[in-house]
Amino acid sequence: MTAPFRFTASARPLASPCAPVPAPRDRPGNGRSRSAWRRPGLLASLLAAALLAGCNPSQQGGGPPGANGRPEVGVVTVHPQSVAITAEMPGRTTASLVADVRPQVGGIITSRLFEEGSEVKAGDALYQIDPASYQASHDSAAASLAKAQAAVPSAQAKVERYQGLIKQNAVSKQDYDDAVASLDQARADVASAKASLDTATINLAYTRITAPIGGRIDKSSLTPGALVTASQDTALTTIRTLDPINVDVTQSSTNLLNLRQAIREGRIKVAGEGVKVRLKLDNGTLYPLPGTLEFSSSYVDQTTGTYGVRAQFPNPDRLLLPGMYVRAIIEEGVSPDSFLVPQRGVTRNTKGEPVALVVNADSKVEQRVLTVSRSVGNNWLVDTGIHDGDRVVVEGSQFVRPGQDVTAVDVVVDDTTGEVRERGQQSAAPAAPGAAQASAQAGAAAPAAAQN
Repeated sequence: MTAPFRFTASARPLASPCAPVPAPRDRPGNGRSRSAWRRPGLLASLLAAALLAGCNPSQQGGGPPGANGRPEVGVVTVHPQSVAITAEMPGRTTASLVADVRPQVGGIITSRLFEEGSEVKAGDALYQIDPASYQASHDSAAASLAKAQAAVPSAQAKVERYQGLIKQNAVSKQDYDDAVASLDQARADVASAKASLDTATINLAYTRITAPIGGRIDKSSLTPGALVTASQDTALTTIRTLDPINVDVTQSSTNLLNLRQAIREGRIKVAGEGVKVRLKLDNGTLYPLPGTLEFSSSYVDQTTGTYGVRAQFPNPDRLLLPGMYVRAIIEEGVSPDSFLVPQRGVTRNTKGEPVALVVNADSKVEQRVLTVSRSVGNNWLVDTGIHDGDRVVVEGSQFVRPGQDVTAVDVVVDDTTGEVRERGQQSAAPAAPGAAQASAQAGAAAPAAAQN
């Protein structure tokens, strides 16, 4: 009978991956030579070296080591500066002038005198309406005027003749009064005929439709041969002035109140009356020409809680067209002695407060709670929590904690992208007032010691 197969457990401890690996030994019993095991032994040695490198205690629990084995962090030294306060508002472009072209007299359109989509000037001919009937009315009015003017000399002579006869009582007073009335009537007929002629002349001129304003003209809604009437609802075409062009934007009433409060408290100084406006296009690029603020609305919309602002921009290349979505960047003022902290160096604590890590004079990390008012590009405008000369950690903050000794290295943060652009040398800690005084005294004592 075959004995049952048994498993035996040994109490041998597991080898640590970081323990030293013994050198390979020869195994002559296998029938292989010593040189046959040399290559596998080399591979085992390399594997052991890799495991030991991964178990280096200096690399565990921290970032890249700096001087004296301390973690290295990138810092930006902040100083107070004057910051231009801007507000970015969404809006759309609108033409500065818009005119719908409609006929002022009725008739048949005989020709279109412009090219659709082209630039026209004020007074350029656009359409021609058949002028035949209006020319006839004009000629009739001119004839009526001539007839009325011909009756005036006879009536004038009759009145002058009766003036001499009435002194001799050769004519009655009634006949004289009738002659004067006939003269006045003849003169009134002349005035009426002149007015009729002017009306006929105007109507005849209206048969040639001209551009009321200059700008870019749209397509024509009617073609030659169409019948039009005076002041019809359908516009023949539309002209829009694109240079300059307006930008209508909206701003919340809350931001307006915050701005006025900051100006009243002196935290923001108004730059002046001529407020400059920049324009950011829908594709993210900046419009090259600056604009000016035309006016702000005098009321707040009850439905949206916003108020309107209009800016005007030059548009010589016709890059901006009506209806485009844009964002206007309006310079509201200047905030003096303010601190800008890169956004990559500011996080939130468990309470939701903005915090930053600062390297103090002892090269230790401190955590500061900040008061942030607004964003300026890729920076935060900080009101409290930061002082002049503070070194804010913007790189390597995930490897350090408050109270830890670190090695600070100056870095430059790109304002456009918010990324670290270049690295400098090791950052020098700001000297305390007492340390600076002691250093000055030691420097003064050195020459005296040398003389003694």
